[in-house]
Amino acid sequence: MRYAVLAAGKRVRPILCLASCELVGGEENAAMPAACAVEMIHTMSLIKDDLPCMDNDDLRRGKPTTHKVYGEGVAILSGGALLSLAFEHMTTAEVSSEKMVWAVRELARSIGTRGLVAGQAKDISSEAVLGAIIGGGSNEEVERVRKFARCIGLLFQVVDDILDETKSSEELGKTAGKDQLVGKLTYPKLMGLEKSKEFVKRLTKDACEHLQGFSKEKVAPLVALTNFIANRNR
Repeated sequence: MRYAVLAAGKRVRPILCLASCELVGGEENAAMPAACAVEMIHTMSLIKDDLPCMDNDDLRRGKPTTHKVYGEGVAILSGGALLSLAFEHMTTAEVSSEKMVWAVRELARSIGTRGLVAGQAKDISSEAVLGAIIGGGSNEEVERVRKFARCIGLLFQVVDDILDETKSSEELGKTAGKDQLVGKLTYPKLMGLEKSKEFVKRLTKDACEHLQGFSKEKVAPLVALTNFIANRNR
């Protein structure tokens, strides 16, 4: 579990959770358990995706995948343990019972058939919403954060698809060109590389527009994160 979670990574999801909490007026510390929880769940999903019965990958975050180091059985058990620990840890947050129930429901949905299983974009949108819920955001603010995060999730996926075609395994820290080898339907394959890059610009603009109306100071970290994700393909 430690090998997988503590490996080098961008930590986009926990940053998104913390920044969304602050965006609606909450304190960063209140959302830290949720931020750690979403990183545990994301890591669990990577362990699962890398297994021989799934994507059969040997490299993740610049290191051998968990099952290559510890074996498939231990990798599967580690993923299950991380999922359980994520929920346990999130409930240590010092927030009202009402907010916690809402947040737990949101997190559970994010990893089910309407979330992580369905695709990365929905996975990320729920994680940003967790921060807004714990931060005490109104229903309207939570939904605005959700719309922003949906753009971010889609942006992340499009950029990932572009990188898979244009970068090396050494640059990515994972196996490059895998999507093409397995015939996966990616954005570059669907709309071409240049139009995919144009789509990245549009999604970046749309995401930032959803943040209008919030304090400029509190919006700044989310705008910076959006630009970071968009510029990874350069």
